[in-house]
Amino acid sequence: MGFKEAVRTCLRDKYATFSGRASRSEFWWFMLFGVLITAVFSVALVLLAGFGNIVAIGPDAVFTGGVAVIGIAFLVVSAALIVPFIAVFVRRFHDTNLSGWWYLACIIGGFVPLIGLLATLAPYVVGLIKGTPGDNKFGPDPLIEQNTADVFA
Repeated sequence: MGFKEAVRTCLRDKYATFSGRASRSEFWWFMLFGVLITAVFSVALVLLAGFGNIVAIGPDAVFTGGVAVIGIAFLVVSAALIVPFIAVFVRRFHDTNLSGWWYLACIIGGFVPLIGLLATLAPYVVGLIKGTPGDNKFGPDPLIEQNTADVFA
C-alpha cells in the first residue's frame, strides 16, 4: 500500500472503523501524513508570526490575525483527524492479534510517572511488529488480496 492509498483508506474508507486490521504500510504512511500536516501548519505559523513572536509568552506576545487563523485551522484539522488516527492504531493492534483496548491502556499509562515514556512508545513499537500471517480473530490478513467480486456479475 502506498502513501495515497493509505491516506484514502484511513480518511475515506475506514474513517471511524475500529474493526479489522491495518497493515504496517497503511499505519506508517498515515503516520507520515500526520507528520506532514503538522509540519505544514508549523511552517505556516513560523512564517506568519516570525520566530520572536512564537516564543514570546504573556503580554509581550504579538500575534497577527493570520496566526490566529492558522492556529484555529490547525485545531479544526487536528480534531477531524483524531478519530482516524485512533482507528488506525486500533486496527494495527488487531493486526498483531492484540485487542484494541491495549491502545487505551497505553494512553492511560502515558500519564503514570516512570512508565509513561514506555507506554507512550508502545503503540509505535506495535506498529513495527509484523502482523499475524493469515486470518486472526480480528479479520483476514490485510496483505492478502481478497477476491470479493462476483464471477458471473
